[in-house]
Amino acid sequence: MSEIERFKEEILKNYPRLTPDSPFRFECHHGLACFNACCGDVNIFLTPYDIIRLKQALGISSSEFLAKFTLAPFDKKLRYPIRLLKMNDDQKKTCPFVSEQGCTVYGDRPWACRMFPLGLASPSEEDKSVEDEFYFLLQESICQGFGGKREWTVGDWLKDQGITEYTKVGDLFKEITLHPFFREGKELKPQAMEMFHMVCYDIDKFRGFVFESSFLEKFEVAEDVRQAIKEDDVELLKFGFLWLRFALFGERTMILKEGVEQTVKRKMQDKVDQAKATGK
Repeated sequence: MSEIERFKEEILKNYPRLTPDSPFRFECHHGLACFNACCGDVNIFLTPYDIIRLKQALGISSSEFLAKFTLAPFDKKLRYPIRLLKMNDDQKKTCPFVSEQGCTVYGDRPWACRMFPLGLASPSEEDKSVEDEFYFLLQESICQGFGGKREWTVGDWLKDQGITEYTKVGDLFKEITLHPFFREGKELKPQAMEMFHMVCYDIDKFRGFVFESSFLEKFEVAEDVRQAIKEDDVELLKFGFLWLRFALFGERTMILKEGVEQTVKRKMQDKVDQAKATGK
């Protein structure tokens, strides 16, 4: 069992389960001796929306952001690509966006940073006897923020930290990662893994794929949708999720143009006929 799996098991078994109405005390500010101490030597998994917000804040392309600020861990057990924030190569392995004054991208900080000191568990992935997600507190010994007087409810904290927009897009991403395709133990082929990665993490490259290839000649895409995905990264990402459902899982979330659909059906039938003829 990996360290992450052990941590998940510990959360599901022993951590108190919080609801949006659950209270807790927490304050983080410059006056604490531990200020910024949590911003290093930690694994920050970046969501597609995290990358969009961060690359926009930095004024660079998604490809540049991925190359400079992220890592793509290799693990044969991974069902789909993930991206981690790359820490600095110093003794404390500090976050590349932290300074003595605090976070330099605070307004666009990742979901995991916004949530702290809360965590979110999805027991349905591991424990079929429990269906609902729940929140829990990450009370690390180094953190002095729990000694503050400010009291929150979980719901108040989520609202104050601007979690809503992250959750909206995150839920769409979760629908992809928890798709029955993966739950049934199926695996993506290398080309499909590349497509998944491009759509979810390299949004500018995906835009090129849509507008600079024959994509729009093959699929029915309304003019207002074309305009939206050409200008808005989030709208393009949502469109990309629909494309992944079509391309990876065979769902009818995209509409092929009539002539193209007939060609595709003919090719598929040719393959079936060939398989029957060869007995394969």
